[in-house]
Amino acid sequence: MISRIDLRGDALARLDARQLRTVLPRAEFDVDAALQAVRPICEQVREHGAEALRELGERFDHVRPTQLRVPAEVLASALRDLPIDVRAALEESIRRARLVHEDQRRVDTVTQVVPGGVVIERHVPVERVGLYVPGGRAVYPSSVVMNVVPAQVAGVGSLAVASPPQADNTGAYAGYPHPTILAACELLGVDEVYTVGGAQAIAMFAYGAREADGTVVCEPVNLVTGPGNIYVAAAKRLLQGVIGIDAEAGPTEIAILADDSADAQYVAADLISQAEHDPLAASVLVTDSPELADAVETALQERVSRTKHEVRVKEALGGAQSGIVLVDDVDAGVRVVDAYGAEHLEIQTREAAEVAARIRNAGAIFVGDFAPVSLGDYAAGSNHVLPTGGCACHSSGLSVQSFLRGIHVVDYTREALADVAATVVTLAESEDLPAHGQAVTARFGDALP
Repeated sequence: MISRIDLRGDALARLDARQLRTVLPRAEFDVDAALQAVRPICEQVREHGAEALRELGERFDHVRPTQLRVPAEVLASALRDLPIDVRAALEESIRRARLVHEDQRRVDTVTQVVPGGVVIERHVPVERVGLYVPGGRAVYPSSVVMNVVPAQVAGVGSLAVASPPQADNTGAYAGYPHPTILAACELLGVDEVYTVGGAQAIAMFAYGAREADGTVVCEPVNLVTGPGNIYVAAAKRLLQGVIGIDAEAGPTEIAILADDSADAQYVAADLISQAEHDPLAASVLVTDSPELADAVETALQERVSRTKHEVRVKEALGGAQSGIVLVDDVDAGVRVVDAYGAEHLEIQTREAAEVAARIRNAGAIFVGDFAPVSLGDYAAGSNHVLPTGGCACHSSGLSVQSFLRGIHVVDYTREALADVAATVVTLAESEDLPAHGQAVTARFGDALP
């Protein structure tokens, strides 16, 4: 069901960092190829606005929305209809997320460089943000929470959510996103919600959308966040610069670093939990224990046959993106998982917290037997919008900082400028940019003070 890669002995030692990354399991995710498909979609939205969004919804989601913006009464109805236990769970998820993200608030820093010379770093929220919530195989109200909470804590003044219409919705919700998505938006106080999915949603956020008579349906945004399929990722790449983006999210992934102290049933359950997302989802176990590897394979056989999404899970576990990697010891395992840079990394070893402290590359780290990834997906308080495809070596998950911009404010007196004028002039002349220096000396009668 799941393949093995043996990196014991010299097999790991002879690989440099780049070679190691290439031998580890990874999903094929060709965003460049998808660009060709999304380019005309984005152009259609840019040129034809709301009408293009309706046509594209009909083509890709098999729903032609009559109203692209979800009416307030539909949002309110969705919250009223939400089962009590689901509402309570969402409220607890929101509460925990707010606790964590409120501690990420930034304060302005003031540095007195010299007497009379001050540099202030201000943290200013992005003015308007588009938050994308995927549909498809699953319903993701948790993604509403993970996108909206840090944006609200950051102080973003204008939030819009887009999610694809669901063809099987009926009654008051026909033509709109899943009612649980709508309820989560209402619970969080987000009243600007659009029934638009895929690349066309990203284009709507980038260009805005109007009706043929010029009526504004959606104003453009400054930043788009949220996960999606390959076409959403491709649209983000295409439109980056027109808008800011958080990341080009690829297929979800879990890596588990485990030794012989790990419980094979826990490991197997966690691998399956990630595999049920998508046939391209990656589930990787790195271990120095062949006995654990055998026990996990046995547990997978037993558990997969009992899981709801058995076909999808089998495809994911049997794909090239999943596997069991054998290493000599935990130190070698640390090197392997650092090279892999997993979106989600679980540490199930002795002294798990100490091992976790040595990890440099991961979107989020889950320590010990009782911190499964699914806890982080819903209710740990952490954010589950995380870098994929090895991007954890240079990128972070979504946070309050994602919605803030640092602005330096330079405030110097005449005396402070005079004190450093010669330095500025010298450096300007060394770069053959004499007018830069003259912009200083002009303030002192065209001479150094």
